[in-house]
Amino acid sequence: MHDRILIAGTGSGCGKTTVTSAVLRALQRRGVPLRAFKCGPDYIDPMFHTAVLGIPSRNLDLFFEDGTGVRGQLARALPPGAVGVMEGVMGFYDGISGTTDTASAAHLARVAGTPAVLVARPKGQSLSLAAVLKGFREFAPNTAAGVILNGVSHGMYPFYREIAEKSGLKVYGYLPELPEASIPERHLGLVTAQEMERLQEKLDLLAGAAEDGIDLDGLLTLARGASALADETAPLLPACKQRLRVAVARDTAFCFYYEDNLDVLRALGAEIVPFSPLLDAGLPPGIDGLYLGGGYPELHAARLAGNASMREAVRRAVSGGLPTIAECGGFLYLHETLSGADGIPYPMAGVLPGGARLTTQLQNFGYVTLTAQRPSLLADEGQSIRAHEFHYACAPDCGGAFRAEKPNGRAWDCVQATDTLYAGFPHLYFRSNLDFAARFLRACAAGR
Repeated sequence: MHDRILIAGTGSGCGKTTVTSAVLRALQRRGVPLRAFKCGPDYIDPMFHTAVLGIPSRNLDLFFEDGTGVRGQLARALPPGAVGVMEGVMGFYDGISGTTDTASAAHLARVAGTPAVLVARPKGQSLSLAAVLKGFREFAPNTAAGVILNGVSHGMYPFYREIAEKSGLKVYGYLPELPEASIPERHLGLVTAQEMERLQEKLDLLAGAAEDGIDLDGLLTLARGASALADETAPLLPACKQRLRVAVARDTAFCFYYEDNLDVLRALGAEIVPFSPLLDAGLPPGIDGLYLGGGYPELHAARLAGNASMREAVRRAVSGGLPTIAECGGFLYLHETLSGADGIPYPMAGVLPGGARLTTQLQNFGYVTLTAQRPSLLADEGQSIRAHEFHYACAPDCGGAFRAEKPNGRAWDCVQATDTLYAGFPHLYFRSNLDFAARFLRACAAGR
């Protein structure tokens, strides 16, 4: 069996990540084997799951993969006896467009046969809470089975529980306001788990509140009602004969990666070699490729600039033809300069001309399909892959090797690419076109 639940929300800001982290840590303290998942393309929320469990959380996304792929991921990641806890995205029904089958948490829960528990903040409501929850329960076909009330005091919980029960949903308890365990926000979402002081202490505070206020036994019983899973996806075969070493930038400046992308590279024959552009003097020895993911380089621009030996090592390697994928933050790092919130242009790797800079406005945001306009490192002309953009930074030249198109039809040119380089704002998801990852590794093998 693959026991699991999905913790969804009535809307953004209702406390899904807080409640999910509280439940994960509380169940962990009971000794329950756990695995965590995140609905959608978010990078930051899975970091909190990983901080709780000490093992990677994985993204499940029905824009990037079909139902077979998502169920396969769950089946592969959930060992016998473990319980999966999946966190939703935005509001329960919020997805790509105005229909209910568009990569929402409700869509994922139905496709994955997983019972869902809503997180609701009843502040400013009384009987209207029942109407809201009843609307969520009846709006469209769904697997909603219960609700957890967030931001509710012990004294007010019986009052709100009685109201919530009028919706027909089972109430699985409450979590009070815990200012001392709050998670602050910034552009791109929450502050990352790596940056939070006393994080483990805060997680334990949340777990204690969950043990007092949430029906953990009831959630485990609900999880046992999830449908059976099977991995019906085709196994991945190595892209080349030799084992390849791919250096992956991983620190507080570069921390946005889909864990499944790294799984794909490993399955195709790569050894993942982590390194820190902030702390290490140079690239790892004997590498065949380089992966510079997204993150917050704009918040660490001065420290990145101060590590001149690393900047020079990256410049030499990429300019010298080392096959390189640079997504969003990695793309920013490859420029001559990067200006953060202080407006100061700090020197970066200098592979790409001009200065990238942080702005105060959200730039391109959302799901896109990328179509290659000419042959380059990852694709032949006409090949496409699904991706996601979310950034406040801008660059002097976003490139034109690919055409990005949103589901609503809006399109633009993007990505600077050569035979050995992919550099642009879109974050790729390899399982939506495995040939992109295989071509990258074949280029790494040819370069060797």
